[in-house]
Amino acid sequence: MIDVLVVDDDFRVAEINAAYVSQVPGFRVVGRAHTAAQALATLERGHVDLVLLDHYLPDETGLTLVRRLRQMGHHTDVIMVTAARDVATVQAAMRYGALQYLVKPFGFSGLRAKLDGYAALRRTVEGVGGRGEAGQEQVDRIFAALRTPDSPHTELPKGHSAATVDLIRRILDEAGLPLSAHDVAERAGVSRSTAQRYLKHLERTGRISLTLKYGDTGRPEHRYARARAS
Repeated sequence: MIDVLVVDDDFRVAEINAAYVSQVPGFRVVGRAHTAAQALATLERGHVDLVLLDHYLPDETGLTLVRRLRQMGHHTDVIMVTAARDVATVQAAMRYGALQYLVKPFGFSGLRAKLDGYAALRRTVEGVGGRGEAGQEQVDRIFAALRTPDSPHTELPKGHSAATVDLIRRILDEAGLPLSAHDVAERAGVSRSTAQRYLKHLERTGRISLTLKYGDTGRPEHRYARARAS
């Protein structure tokens, strides 16, 4: 298992991110921290493989914490998870050794893509010999491991929200039976036309399936369900 420390000053966001991590196979949350001091104490107290680190913390920035950790000899891997999107902060994160940078807000699929990439990196490093020497081919494999396939939400149609996509997919996952656009709209708290737009997008991209239910009027009703695994 890959042990993860979730660091965010917002208690609610930390819980959401921790819940996301717990849904990804191979990962487990071993701690939550809401300040840099709490994060450092957790790291010194026990083993942590990966830190999901917010930049905006009440006592110091996340990047300052990363720099201090490196100076102290901590080599725990870091993925920045933050609303900070200025180029200077992104560049500093790269220089201090952050492996990935995820900009808020994001959905489960966005975080999962980063975690899957991190897990692939660890497998690749282990596969080429861990602490041994690596040739150019092995080095290229290591660096390529973090270049994960695009998230399903990277090219959403204009006006579509990744968060709403996640919500609608979750509704269909939990329903256990096909739902109409009207059913989805009610459960998601959106208009029927909005639900239809998202359902059509998800059906076109193969992430949900469409069936037709014929009633007494002869006009078929569209029903949507999560796509079956092939």
